[in-house]
Amino acid sequence: MSVNIAVAGKGGTGKTSVTSLIIRYIINNGLGNILAVDADPNSNLAESLGLEVNQTVGRILNEFQGEKLKIPPGMTKEAYLEYQLNIAITESKQLDLVTMGRGEGPECYCYPNVVIRKLIDDWAKNYSFVVMDNEAGMEHLSRRTTQNIDELLLVSDHSVKGLRAVARIRELVAELKLVVKRESVIINLVPGEIDPLLRQEMEKLGITAAATIPVDEEMKRYDLEQKPLFGLPDTSAAVIAVNELMDKLLSKAGVSV
Repeated sequence: MSVNIAVAGKGGTGKTSVTSLIIRYIINNGLGNILAVDADPNSNLAESLGLEVNQTVGRILNEFQGEKLKIPPGMTKEAYLEYQLNIAITESKQLDLVTMGRGEGPECYCYPNVVIRKLIDDWAKNYSFVVMDNEAGMEHLSRRTTQNIDELLLVSDHSVKGLRAVARIRELVAELKLVVKRESVIINLVPGEIDPLLRQEMEKLGITAAATIPVDEEMKRYDLEQKPLFGLPDTSAAVIAVNELMDKLLSKAGVSV
């Protein structure tokens, strides 16, 4: 059975960086192979991981819906679509990545979510971990892209808007009765200590932070130089914070590190 980790939060909170550092932790600790899923139409997980994406689920589905894909004789439409979608996996040692991307037209934005859910269920059987970087906001949950989640990590930055987005996602999870075993809130990009006003908002919303990740100058430099976050040193403040969080989460999940 694979461990399913979903990362969610509003745009600009640094959730893709958090996702990348989670993947870094799993690989560096030799915990098994990973299927990473970039389910955000504004796809940039590949850049953060140092991978190159040549095809996306959204692009394939757009061609499929526009009947641009020529189906070979003797193959059903559904079988050929599944074959094409499997080609969309970017493979590397210990880590494979599937990028949803964005289709064209109103239907293509929703349809990839439906298809990717089934594919993840099928593909997950071959991996020790599935780590999903979700859309900015709550769309992925309302479309039920992510189900049967072991760890739902809700990322906020050091802002009231970020916290309120987390609160809305929590409400939606309850409304949709999604299967989430454990849920944790992460406050990212903290400049020193959490501001007292932000703590007041956390108390008001009933939010307790499982982890705080400080502003990390090394990570900023890596971003400016377009370096994959895998290369961050173990002394990086963000790396240390995510490593400590993952130690706790995997201990609760019964995974030995």
